[in-house]
Amino acid sequence: MPGYLRPETAQGQFLNFAKLLEFNQQSMPFASASIGKSFRNEISPRAGLLRVREFLMAEIEHYVDPEGGKKHPRFVEVKDLEMSLLDRNVQLSGSTKTTKMTIGQAVETGLVDNETLGYFLGRIQLFLLKLGIDLNKLRFRQHMANEMAHYAADCWDAELQTSYGWIECVGCADRSAYDLTVHKNKTGAPLVVRATRAEPLRIEEYQIDLEKKKFGPRFKKDAKAVESAIDALSQELREKLSLDLEKDGKIEIEVAGVGSGKVELEKDLITIEKRTRVDNVREYTPNVIEPSFGIGRIMYSMIEHVYWSREGDEARGVLSFPPSIAPTKVLLVPLSTNPAFKPLTQRLTSKLRRLGVSNRVDDSSASIGKRYARNDELGTPFGITVDFQSVKDNTFTLRDRDSTKQVRASEDEILAALKSLTDGDETWADVAKRLPEFTGQEVE
Repeated sequence: MPGYLRPETAQGQFLNFAKLLEFNQQSMPFASASIGKSFRNEISPRAGLLRVREFLMAEIEHYVDPEGGKKHPRFVEVKDLEMSLLDRNVQLSGSTKTTKMTIGQAVETGLVDNETLGYFLGRIQLFLLKLGIDLNKLRFRQHMANEMAHYAADCWDAELQTSYGWIECVGCADRSAYDLTVHKNKTGAPLVVRATRAEPLRIEEYQIDLEKKKFGPRFKKDAKAVESAIDALSQELREKLSLDLEKDGKIEIEVAGVGSGKVELEKDLITIEKRTRVDNVREYTPNVIEPSFGIGRIMYSMIEHVYWSREGDEARGVLSFPPSIAPTKVLLVPLSTNPAFKPLTQRLTSKLRRLGVSNRVDDSSASIGKRYARNDELGTPFGITVDFQSVKDNTFTLRDRDSTKQVRASEDEILAALKSLTDGDETWADVAKRLPEFTGQEVE
């Protein structure tokens, strides 16, 4: 049996739609997400993580009721977010000049198709900025009509500027109801939402009744095909056939593969009447808004964006990882190999571990400046120096990687500050305002 490698993680979510809807207690809207390996047939893999055959992909499928304009209850949280947008009309003119506007304005003017799509575009920007992406190297480009999937209502790419130019790292598309409709047609599974109507809907329609006791013996093995053809008749055709049946006492319908392709039905076999039906339930196929993240491309671009060198010394590189994503949050640096420092270092390590703050100790014989410098290159955002003053009064210096500024405070205050910094509740500027600056020699 041949095997196939998936080109995206989305389809597994669509196949599980009915179960996901059940988990969400049949309520709309809702979303699912997955992350995993995907595969593409890249002819010439190149440029590091930018073009590879096997890559990590994360996708969100947000299912929304198409009736009502695809509103989003939390759109107000991002509507004032300013974004750099490159729409298709600007691209058609041969320009790549972006327009800065709030996502609220973009949705209001119709540049972005709907609120839910706009909400996710805003959230994508906030996510990328939290990773350390440079806002000046981020833009959202709208797909041209000839590159957008035939089923998409609108599609935007978050592009990041790198040494290889502008790179698509996140796509956000309104995929309409395409995927669920195709899966439903292929499998026969009812991938739909059944919602109770606020007001019952009264529908006038032509309904057909068959005299089954006569119908079966008349058509025998072809009965099922004939019945399917009758069920498929449109309302317009049913109206015409009801008049023909009343006038002639018989009608003729087309049934492929049965006899000459046409079947005659008399009054004693079929009845067509106009009736009123009360519908209390609305059945619909949800539309899908899909943000799709290329994890490798985001990481590659982010590392380029956060790398810089100290002024006047290009050899001193720094990776300014935000604390939330830095592999190691804190470097513990004993001033020397003096045995008095070891108990303090061990105690700090233990307490930081319990706080969930990853840390490591560098007690090598290199100078304290060199130890900090090489960890700046690894992206460690903070450092604690253990010195002789620490032995005397249990105070420590806390160093910020990017500014090299330091504050000094008690053990509890330093630990509380680190927890707050790594959780994203405070910035270094906040901590520097409330903890005393270390006025001794700064460690660079």
